[in-house]
Amino acid sequence: MERALDVRTAEAIAVRYELAGLGSRFLALTVDMALQIAVAFAVLMALAIFSVPVARAVAWVQLDKAVYIAAITLLALATFALFFGYFIVFELAWNGQTPGKRALGIRVVRDAGFPVDAGASVIRNVVRVVEFSFGIYVLSALVTLLSPENKRPGDFAAGTIVVRDRPDDAPVLDVLLRDDPEHDDGLDRDDRALIAQFLTRRATLEPRASDQIAARIAERVRPKLRASFHYLDDVALLEHLGRPN
Repeated sequence: MERALDVRTAEAIAVRYELAGLGSRFLALTVDMALQIAVAFAVLMALAIFSVPVARAVAWVQLDKAVYIAAITLLALATFALFFGYFIVFELAWNGQTPGKRALGIRVVRDAGFPVDAGASVIRNVVRVVEFSFGIYVLSALVTLLSPENKRPGDFAAGTIVVRDRPDDAPVLDVLLRDDPEHDDGLDRDDRALIAQFLTRRATLEPRASDQIAARIAERVRPKLRASFHYLDDVALLEHLGRPN
């Protein structure tokens, strides 16, 4: 079943995201894990090829136990970096996508629709370690199916969602945001001065008083507007009209 999520932007515009389903997320994970296994296999093959001559070259050196422990530790860290750091690096470098997600046309974003940041990516992928230990993502699959937003535990912890990548959605949002108050509104200088004064002083006002004043100013200016800003609430409207040209 397809699920969608409406996100309200700072401009008070509702943007609908189509949530990625369990199937597409599983296939993306399969692609990513196949790439990880291929890299790990290549590294192991390289180690196998070069380990024999290296061992012969240093056979006369007496290596103590600490060296072996250090080598095992480095190998464990490299394995962790490959299987979990992989997701963090790609999500940050490719704006929420890994090779698997890109192949399936999905990406990770913050709950509010913003691009995923370093903190969120690290959190969701550290939790991935715990998820993997519980039956190799079986628990994650159950949580995703039960979540209205198709979230796995890592998404809940990091405040992220996985959505279908829709490049054709951006122009629609751009059209809504490109209204120029200098050309599209019908306000006079007094209206602009009133809006500017409100925006300057609203931080000193009580939230309730600020909303009431915004409503009164919006009631005054809305009938004068040449363009329709019905998708903006009162405060967002004043912010839009008062932004620098």
